[in-house]
Amino acid sequence: MTISEDTYDVIVVGSGGGLVGAYVAASRGLRTLVVEKTDVVGGTVAYSGAGLWFPGSAPLERAGVEDDIENARTYLRDVVADTSREGLQDAYLRAGRQLIDELERNPWFQSFVHGPVPDYYSWRPGGTPTGRTVFPPPLEVAELGERFGLVRRSLPTERWGFDEGPVVSGGRALIGRALAAFLETGNGTLRLNTALDGLVVEDGRVVGVEAVSEGERVRFRAERGVLLAAGGFERDRELRERHQRLTGEWSNGAPANTGDALRAGMAVGAATDLLDEAWFVPGLVRPDGLPVFHTGTRGGIWVNGAGERFVNETRPYDQAGHEIVRLHATTGVRHIPCHWVFDQRQLDRDGIGFPPAEPPVAEWLASGALRKADTLGELAALIDVPADALDHTVKEFNGYAHAGTDERFHRGETPWDRMFHHIVGFPADPRQNFVATSVPGFPNPLLLPIDTPPFYAATIVPSDIGTKGGLRIDERARVLRPDGGAIEGLYATGNTAAAMSGRVYPGAGTPIGSSLAFGYLAVLDIVGATDL
Repeated sequence: MTISEDTYDVIVVGSGGGLVGAYVAASRGLRTLVVEKTDVVGGTVAYSGAGLWFPGSAPLERAGVEDDIENARTYLRDVVADTSREGLQDAYLRAGRQLIDELERNPWFQSFVHGPVPDYYSWRPGGTPTGRTVFPPPLEVAELGERFGLVRRSLPTERWGFDEGPVVSGGRALIGRALAAFLETGNGTLRLNTALDGLVVEDGRVVGVEAVSEGERVRFRAERGVLLAAGGFERDRELRERHQRLTGEWSNGAPANTGDALRAGMAVGAATDLLDEAWFVPGLVRPDGLPVFHTGTRGGIWVNGAGERFVNETRPYDQAGHEIVRLHATTGVRHIPCHWVFDQRQLDRDGIGFPPAEPPVAEWLASGALRKADTLGELAALIDVPADALDHTVKEFNGYAHAGTDERFHRGETPWDRMFHHIVGFPADPRQNFVATSVPGFPNPLLLPIDTPPFYAATIVPSDIGTKGGLRIDERARVLRPDGGAIEGLYATGNTAAAMSGRVYPGAGTPIGSSLAFGYLAVLDIVGATDL
């Protein structure tokens, strides 16, 4: 039974990146409702570093980074190589820097800062080793007061009970700031534990949403528009198996991202695109049996079921994740799972998992997430790969280590790789300067020989930080029908929409940057703005 409906100007479904769009709407005097499926806000954004790939934006200029929109446009055209997305790319580039300017005028957002993360294809035309990623400033928990309890916890806290302390950064800081800014407009309403069940359509226009809240069916009316910003379908087994032949249990996306908004859009005639795609990442399987996003490997090698290397293990994570999936599907050789092989020297230098919430080695070994052997032959038997092949692979790699050049996969040669020369652990603040490290006798810190027993193997599987296929949108974030016409009153952003970057990941902060940029564009269209 549907209870009485409330009326708003704008309804935003989802509270990750869409929360910024909700703030933009509410700050313009629009009565704005945010509908959130769970009991906390933030979605997958709360797990993230909250990087925003916003070329030409003010934080880059303040940092002295020479960048302009035309260079970024050249870069996107080259790496995405899809003319059908050029309009989306242009809209994204225009929106990003303007949105940052607007947010920085609100004291809750303060000033974003540049983080020196190279573009993921920095050697391509228009790419830059300096990067175009900006981050929100850290946030003191006390500033939010009781509201902080509404913000989704970080992944290390949710899974392993890590204590973040009195200051949070990255996604938690961005979401906390956006929540406060949204509520303090006086025009924002937040409805938690309310799951989207469908869209209300009258005379061909989307005019509201139907949802389930505390076991009851509810209906909310939107006089100006509905923005779907509820993440992807990474946690929906049926959709993942149908479109990707993966099941979703290895995802690092928020647990409630089961494609509700995607299905709702499709039910009213929306077109879709890229449903076979995800923001794939390598996942390091931990003692709890589940993988965690593995940003890059500084030592050791990854081997497939044939005991052979198959990739630059420090390659940007989306590229490495895609390579695991592609090779498993096309070569006839097992790549899911693959194995990270390293030795005691590597373990002593870098540890294993996900600092600062890394369990002791004994726990890894006891759980079976880490295998240990005195010889490579014994290790090969433990991970079911040919011993002679593993021995050959390690000897070849050790030769590259002594020479300082990875002749097969060129590890350590790109700006992204070289950034990992300097990483010690996992910085709590993504903007902090990395401390340089080196190993005497070896010219490339990313190429250390595997020759110091005992030897170890951990398991790598394809994980993701969300799917990237969804509803087709135009340059104003309007949801499109298969014939290219817009569905009146309906908008989408973030992983609910098909990515403007197509099948590639141009730079750190593209997913969240897209969520914020197209949410912003949606609101501008709703209010009839002509200044972008």
